Amino acid sequence: MQNGLYLAPFAEMSEPAAVVEVARAAEAAGWDGLFLWDHVLRPVDEVTDIADVWITLAAVAAATERIRLGPMVTPPSRRRIGPLVRQTTTLDRLSGGRLIVGLGLGVDSGGELTRFGEVIDPRTRAAILDESAEVLAAAWAGEHVVHRGEHLTVDGVTFAPRPVQQPRIPLWFAARGSALRPVRRAARYDGLFLIEATVEDLERAQAEVRAVRGGLDGFAIAVSVSPLDDPALRDVPGVSWAMHSMAPVETLADLLEIATAGPP
Repeated sequence: MQNGLYLAPFAEMSEPAAVVEVARAAEAAGWDGLFLWDHVLRPVDEVTDIADVWITLAAVAAATERIRLGPMVTPPSRRRIGPLVRQTTTLDRLSGGRLIVGLGLGVDSGGELTRFGEVIDPRTRAAILDESAEVLAAAWAGEHVVHRGEHLTVDGVTFAPRPVQQPRIPLWFAARGSALRPVRRAARYDGLFLIEATVEDLERAQAEVRAVRGGLDGFAIAVSVSPLDDPALRDVPGVSWAMHSMAPVETLADLLEIATAGPP
């Protein structure tokens, strides 16, 4: 079992130097990863100060040597595929091959889709997610990418340099509760990040992954660990990551205390 700190770069933690301080403490104390929420807007009664996830992760990558890192999760429907290939490749190279890319549909909490004119329809966002994963995997592998889909176009581009991790940077996909369609999507790639789920939901998800892949070998299953989650989730066989989810208003002092204490 690997243990990751999962925190929001909001409020006091919107300062990249604060996240770097927590990352260094976590690495020294034996944590295996540090992962960040990816949002551009939240409800104003929750938080107003929000950091960019990619620049913050670059600072973490430059300041650490061992821990895995990544966004959990990025919605490709509000990103451009060309820059996303470049950002992820550069971050993987900067970190020496420690990046994990989490992808998902995203949410409209606080209007971060509607207030910027982004795609709202969940089926369309799911289609963009599928096309984006296909393009990312091909681009990272060094293929000459020709993709003319319903939503994305890449007209004959070979991206260089390639990421450190080959054949691709690990791609994890978010799934919520008992939903199985995102689980089937994740099973085609490298990992599943399951949130707001019960043990029964997790076991059904594992069965779905086995049905698609033939087994769980080489596939990461991460579960959220917080006071709101069933603690039995982390003990289910096949779970490989416990993502210790921090509240979005945790202070730097609180997070440093948690990080320094080390994983349970």
